[in-house]
Amino acid sequence: MSKKFSNRIQAGQMLAQHLQAYSNREDVLVLALPRGGVPVAFEVAKLLNAAMDVCIVRKLGVPRHKELAMGAIASENIIVFNQDVIDSLGIDQEQITAVVNQELQELRRRNQTYRGNKPAINVKNKIVILIDDGIATGATMRAALTVIQQQQPAKIVVAVPVAPLNTCEELRLEVDDVVCLQSPEIMSAIGLWYDDFSQTTDNEVRALLGN
Repeated sequence: MSKKFSNRIQAGQMLAQHLQAYSNREDVLVLALPRGGVPVAFEVAKLLNAAMDVCIVRKLGVPRHKELAMGAIASENIIVFNQDVIDSLGIDQEQITAVVNQELQELRRRNQTYRGNKPAINVKNKIVILIDDGIATGATMRAALTVIQQQQPAKIVVAVPVAPLNTCEELRLEVDDVVCLQSPEIMSAIGLWYDDFSQTTDNEVRALLGN
C-alpha cells in the first residue's frame, strides 16, 4: 500500500493541488458525494475559490452485506444496478425493491437535511468537479454521473483520493478527466487508505455547506 492520507481534510488539500487549472473560474462547480466526500470537496472548493454543492446519491447495499454495492440511486429517479453482483449472489426482485425503498427514504431525508428549501446549483454549461473520499465499486459515482450528465455540463472531472486502477481507467472513458491520487490494482475498503476515517456527520455536512 502506498502512503495513507491523514484524514479527509489532508486528502482534499492534496487533491486540490492537482486541480489548480480550475482555480478562480466562475464556471467551475465542485460537487461532493455526501457524506464522506463533503470535507474533501470543501478543501478543494476553498483552495480553487469555487462554488460547492452536494450530489446526493445512495448506495444500494446487498442484503446482510451492506458495504457491498449492488447499485445506487440518485435524485431524478436515477437507479444504477451492478448486475454482476446481483446475478452472482442470486438477489431477487423483492429484495432489490425493499433496499431501493429504504434508500429512497434516506435520499429524501438527506436532501431536506442538507439543502432545506435551497434548490440545487444549476450545472448546465459548468465545469463540474465531482468528488468523493474514495471509490470502491463505482456504483455510487456512476449514479451521480448519470444525474449530472442529464443536466448538460460543459465538462465533468471526477476527482478522488483513492480508487481501483481499473475503475479509474473505465471512468476515463465516461468523463472528460479523472484525477486520482492513489490507484491500487487491488482495492479493499476505502477506510484502509486513511489514518482517520471517522464517519462524517449530518451536522458537519450542514456546517461545511453553510446551512
